[in-house]
Amino acid sequence: MEYEVRYYFPTENLESIIKKIKNINGLSMQSRCYEKTEQYDHPCDSMSFYTKEVDGRFRVRITKNEISSKCKISWKRRLPSTTENEVNEEEEIELNINYSEYDNLKFLINNVLKMKSIESYERYRTIFTNNEIEIAVDEYPFGIALEIENKSDYIDPKEIVKKWVNNLGLDIHKSYRLSWDDKYSELCKAQNVKRYKHVRFDLPMPKVSE
Repeated sequence: MEYEVRYYFPTENLESIIKKIKNINGLSMQSRCYEKTEQYDHPCDSMSFYTKEVDGRFRVRITKNEISSKCKISWKRRLPSTTENEVNEEEEIELNINYSEYDNLKFLINNVLKMKSIESYERYRTIFTNNEIEIAVDEYPFGIALEIENKSDYIDPKEIVKKWVNNLGLDIHKSYRLSWDDKYSELCKAQNVKRYKHVRFDLPMPKVSE
């Protein structure tokens, strides 16, 4: 199970967000990485992951920088209880794949399993972590997402998340409870901007504002 909260900020806030987190003692900062995530649906409409009953996302993600390249398959699903408490509780299962097998994986998904490509997005991610928490600063084409996720296996995960929300001077009640695609769709609708299936830095995008 995954326990996390997330917040969205304007792109212009990136430097101040990074600076604030770096000033907290005891966190290790990882190298900034480029990520591309592709989301797929079940080939049978009657078993769609995007129904209200399932509300899941099947994802293939590549992560790379000058040092390393990684590939991951993941399944993430909102539960009926996800938003009952102050901290999101979601189902998440991850599987790491050798990056050299990425093309073969895509071939199997597209041509053998016949899964439907639904959407994709690009972002840059910088991670801060210790034995309690993982704080991710995600640079999307439409704004900055700050994600605070429990990594402890010996303390109440919800309390860990709330502790680090307080450490960052944030209000737990102002977190965004839905996923990135919900946020993107909301922004497009509010700002009358075309919604693209593939969210990239070279396309016209809406913007998160204060």
